[in-house]
Amino acid sequence: MSSIVIAGVGMTPFCKPGQHQPYRVMAANAIKLALADAGINAKQIQQAFGAYIYGDSTCAQHAFYDVIQNGIPIINVNNNCSSGSTALYLARQAVMSGEVECVLAFGFEEMQPGALGSNWQDRESPFTRIAPVLSQFNAPDGPIALRAFGAAGRHYMDKYNVTAELFAKVAVKSRRHAMNNPYALLKMPLCAEQVLADKVIYDGYLTRLMACPPTCGAAAVIVCSDKFAQQHSISSRVKILAQAMATDTQDSWQDPINAVGQNMTQMAAQKVYNAAAISPQDVNVIELHDCFTPNEVITYEALGLCAEGEAEKFIKQGNNTYGGQFVIGPSGGLMSKGHPIGATGLAQCAELVWHLRDQAGARQVQGARLALQHNVGLGGAVVVTLYGH
Repeated sequence: MSSIVIAGVGMTPFCKPGQHQPYRVMAANAIKLALADAGINAKQIQQAFGAYIYGDSTCAQHAFYDVIQNGIPIINVNNNCSSGSTALYLARQAVMSGEVECVLAFGFEEMQPGALGSNWQDRESPFTRIAPVLSQFNAPDGPIALRAFGAAGRHYMDKYNVTAELFAKVAVKSRRHAMNNPYALLKMPLCAEQVLADKVIYDGYLTRLMACPPTCGAAAVIVCSDKFAQQHSISSRVKILAQAMATDTQDSWQDPINAVGQNMTQMAAQKVYNAAAISPQDVNVIELHDCFTPNEVITYEALGLCAEGEAEKFIKQGNNTYGGQFVIGPSGGLMSKGHPIGATGLAQCAELVWHLRDQAGARQVQGARLALQHNVGLGGAVVVTLYGH
């Protein structure tokens, strides 16, 4: 698999709904940061993929036009919570095709407070496939994302005989990491007791501090060919070494854990490991889709970081943080930055690029050589990406 150069990255600090700039301003700012990071100008971008899920069609054009209006192809991307990484997946494919040599992937979102909901009540929802699985396992009613990930956490507890304290420990770790991240929204340290004592939002165990907050923001990534990088003196040594996308299979509807993407993640991750000829244990730093702390636990196992059912031992041994086997979510993750859906996957990319360049400041993972990214969306799609030199 040919490697693609990450020429430049940029992101805006994420903020609470109501405290944000218009999406086109946030997106244009992120794009300008990525261009400055790459040391190129907007005229050198040959295609662009803009990710978001809340907004009218062609919002990507409206945002990009604040940077330049030069007639290039601009494609709007909506793949639920994996939209940002899907845009990056498409940008990489465009360069690999040989048709273009420099492509922009950017994402943005203006979120509203509270749980995610559907804006379309007059047509069938894609989540109708998930609903029977959740009903079969007696998942209480609730907003779809809360219900799906809450049911997955409950099923994990029942299956492996663990308590909600496991999920609380993950929240504590994420917030500890966020204390060193100037881009994180939530930086106050937590203890497990605080997490467990917070307001319960689902099924008697899932508390507010086990769920990421909705935020607004934007991020951008420029990818290019080796030839383009050499011609334009782009100094970045970070490349996409392998990448894979997967969607649901019939196995997705076996239980709540698979319904939120475990089998999809396993499929995509294995393709990446095989393409790069590595094992999960070769990875140093990881940003994964921790929209709820139960999903972080499930994803440890889906990515092969530990065996199924062994996440409790993995966490107890400190293998998800500095000094352990992996540093997972050095940014503080979605739990601390929030989740502006279209921007999330590209912000994950930016974080990992900074670590591989030794530019992550106080949160730097020392000696990082291989970085892994996981971004999942219900409905569904997952993108797993491996970065390195």
